[in-house]
Amino acid sequence: MLLIGACLAAVAQDSLQINRTRDSIRHLPNDTAKVSLLIKKGRAHSRYFDAHKTENAFWQDALTLSQRLKYPRGQSLAYNELGTSKRNKSQYILAEDYHEKAIKFAEEANDTNLISFSLNNAGVDCRRLDKLQLAFDYHLHALQLAEAIHDVRNICVATNSIGNIQLTAEKYADAIRHFDRALQLEENNNNDLGVAINLGNLGYAYQGQNKLDLAIQYYKRSLAVNQKIDNPTGMAICYNALGAAYKEKKDYVTAMDYLKKALVVNDKVDDKVHVAESYLNIGKLLGAQGKHEEARNYMQQSIDLSTYWNFKSMLMDAYKALAADLKTSGDFRKSMEATDKSLLYKDSILDEKSSMALTQMQAIYEVDRKDNQIKSLEHDKMVGELRTKRNVVFIFSLVVFLLMAIIGGLFYIRHRNLKTNRHSLQLELRSLRSQMNPHFIFNSLSSIHRYIWSNNQEEASDYLTKFSRLMRLILDNTQHTFVTLNKELESLRLYLDLESLRCNGIFDYFIRLDPGINDEEVLIPPMILQPYVENAIWHGLVHKHADKGILDIEIVLNGRSLICTITDNGIGRKKAMEIKERKGVMHNSVGMKVTEGRIDLIRKMNKNKEAKVTVMDLEDAAGQATGTKVIIILPAEFIF
Repeated sequence: MLLIGACLAAVAQDSLQINRTRDSIRHLPNDTAKVSLLIKKGRAHSRYFDAHKTENAFWQDALTLSQRLKYPRGQSLAYNELGTSKRNKSQYILAEDYHEKAIKFAEEANDTNLISFSLNNAGVDCRRLDKLQLAFDYHLHALQLAEAIHDVRNICVATNSIGNIQLTAEKYADAIRHFDRALQLEENNNNDLGVAINLGNLGYAYQGQNKLDLAIQYYKRSLAVNQKIDNPTGMAICYNALGAAYKEKKDYVTAMDYLKKALVVNDKVDDKVHVAESYLNIGKLLGAQGKHEEARNYMQQSIDLSTYWNFKSMLMDAYKALAADLKTSGDFRKSMEATDKSLLYKDSILDEKSSMALTQMQAIYEVDRKDNQIKSLEHDKMVGELRTKRNVVFIFSLVVFLLMAIIGGLFYIRHRNLKTNRHSLQLELRSLRSQMNPHFIFNSLSSIHRYIWSNNQEEASDYLTKFSRLMRLILDNTQHTFVTLNKELESLRLYLDLESLRCNGIFDYFIRLDPGINDEEVLIPPMILQPYVENAIWHGLVHKHADKGILDIEIVLNGRSLICTITDNGIGRKKAMEIKERKGVMHNSVGMKVTEGRIDLIRKMNKNKEAKVTVMDLEDAAGQATGTKVIIILPAEFIF
């Protein structure tokens, strides 16, 4: 009770101190020095706000003041701090949004050092989100800017990050080249932590090339530096890496020695996930030696610790390893039980990621809404000041003002009517587009349900993982009225791959793009082709038994029109309708109906009479159905 009371008293004292600090700063003049002080105090008290899971009030105050002062450098610094704080909590989507804002304001401030720093931050966010190409682009841009001004710190960060991206992509030679350069820079800069990190990374790269002896040398050098600076986390990472390398060399005695050292040093690390990882690694090593009973004891210790601390990723891996060990021992019933638990945690992790992504998107919306409110208030204030000045000369310009007001009023009414009509069409189009999400998700979930009943759980789980990737892409694309053609085709290919997998490869598909089209510049409404592709598969190709189905998608640019042709060699609409009638199914395609409505609205908004959909039945010389062709003509839209 005394300890609890002391803790509560300490928390109250910290809260009181923070409130006093904010009050004292609030009375200072509103200038750039005050912004810098707020950011500095935010760093000093960041642990308090993290522990209470609340936004850092100092950084929020710094951001608001910078907006009022029109001080872009302060806005960039505040957004960088907020983004890094979110990244440390694994809220990578929100972190990326904040760091993108930081880049924008750093560029507005024309501060090259700050631009490079912000680009590196955004690159790290994208790497955590597996957006490797975008991460590479951010870091490469940061490196180029940092080299131009000889900014060693950002050169080191960018070079190391590019190496990590190449390591993830298994481009080991390129990764080694970048890690070597980063290592030399860190050594010249006397940064022991940076030296230790790059030595370890070089070890991973050489292990990827199967140069185990060389990898072990670098792990040991990294371990020596971590021991020198007394970095228990770094030591634990090195011990685990050495254990894995010696296990790969089948030197199980040495591997066990290093893994047990990792277990000991992990007691000094606050994050107990590393302890659970060490138990699991030892269990896997014992299992590889055929010591299954002892291996399962260590795996169970990892499971118990992970259950206590709710380490779901570790529980998924531990149960998967336990299932493999039980299967090797011939205990198939318990192996299946462990597999079920591993899949359960895998599904739980996917649900949490989806929920977290939704929460972060909502937070981004709230931040943008708040920014717009501040801008609106500033705008209203400016308008008020201008109105006051205008009243001084109102008498002398009354006649001219009235004349201009009448003319302007006529133009305003005309513009308002046009804008209202267009806005009405946009709302109707957005309504139709939003109907595609539940329609597509319902059909896809039905597909997953059938796939689970016809396949084993592991394959079904992998199918669900691919489906979640498609959902993320679809939900991202359908936030916009138009998306680039390459993004739409990426989601279409992923959808076709999933449908081909579920249909046991009964059809092949081909997507042909006019060589004259730059798919990164041409825009297309999202989800505009998918309903027709889905209809071709499920009403034409799945009923075809004579030979393999072919689905051909061709996109060409003709003047200001984008012509998309979808051709299948299925059974044709007439036979498809006969099959539906025999089965008593008279369901009309919601997706196609909604899409036709969207195209009709696009035609009205763009005043393009050529925008339309044409469906043609294909026949051979004997009049027998040979498939269906759908031609979709859309107005061509471009980014520039």
